[in-house]
Amino acid sequence: MEIKQASFVTSLAQYHEKPPIQLPQIAVVGKSNVGKSSLINSLCNRHKLCKTSATPGKTRLINVFLINNEFHLVDLPGYGFAKVDKAEKQRWGAMMDGYFQESTQLMHVLHLVDIRHDPTQDDIAMSQYFRQMDIPFTVVATKADKISRGARMKHIAPICRALLVQPWEVVPYSSEDGSGRDKLLEIVEDILYGEEDAGTAEE
Repeated sequence: MEIKQASFVTSLAQYHEKPPIQLPQIAVVGKSNVGKSSLINSLCNRHKLCKTSATPGKTRLINVFLINNEFHLVDLPGYGFAKVDKAEKQRWGAMMDGYFQESTQLMHVLHLVDIRHDPTQDDIAMSQYFRQMDIPFTVVATKADKISRGARMKHIAPICRALLVQPWEVVPYSSEDGSGRDKLLEIVEDILYGEEDAGTAEE
């Protein structure tokens, strides 16, 4: 798959399916500072498509991007950011839950985790939620450039144990050097247009 066009559509505090949000969707989910915005920019080959920040918790709305005039990438707020109050965390949680409950166009979720660290309880709860909701997802291990290629499987193993996925279902990804981009684009293409199950962790 080649991404030839990518543009920002809208930001939503509460999800609704009104024009122009009427295309198939792939959502991007992960804890704060896992690299969601960087991955979207890298995947779309657009450095400034999605605003990035060194400050965790920057994404506080549901951001929708139009890709190839064919589908939407939906960037959801990062979870697990400790430096926001309980009410704000609840608001983010309600926003995300509202999206998953209301979206009729969602086809798949890219669940991002940091390859350098074991999944958090929030990561585990998120994967359990996807299974309970019968939402297919792919685990993407970001910041793979921080780990040597030879050591990546060692870091992927605890991710697999915690999130109950197989090693071949995890995509090591680096927004810095582009490793994993081709693989993830293949998965996206298969989600949208293919018949086979490409690297999902659906039960």
